[in-house]
Amino acid sequence: MNWKRHAAAGAIYAGLAVALGAFGAHVLEERIAADAMSTWETAARYHMYHALGLILTALVSGRREADERLLAWALRLLQAGIWLFAGSLYVLVLTGAGWLGAVTPLGGVCWVTAWGLAAAALLRDRRQRFDGR
Repeated sequence: MNWKRHAAAGAIYAGLAVALGAFGAHVLEERIAADAMSTWETAARYHMYHALGLILTALVSGRREADERLLAWALRLLQAGIWLFAGSLYVLVLTGAGWLGAVTPLGGVCWVTAWGLAAAALLRDRRQRFDGR
């Protein structure tokens, strides 16, 4: 697994989160309803959290002792969650396509699963070091 590529992707996602947050604050705020602005802010906030999580998880996956297979899936799911959760909210605000509200929770499921896999990879790593396996 190329952890540097995932870390770079996380940095790009973080920059995109900043740009989209600024777009919301400086362009959309005067043009959309307060509840839509709140939705945009939620998307940008969770987008940034998980971009940073992607960077952190990528850096951890670069460790030789880490369970690379589980962390690889965590990295994929973190990225999928950004697209499904934050992406669906951004498009929902811009287009008003209410059906996208059904897509958003799928991104949340990706994120919860990703964090669970990352935790399992780290716990497995700890057991292996202390058990001598």
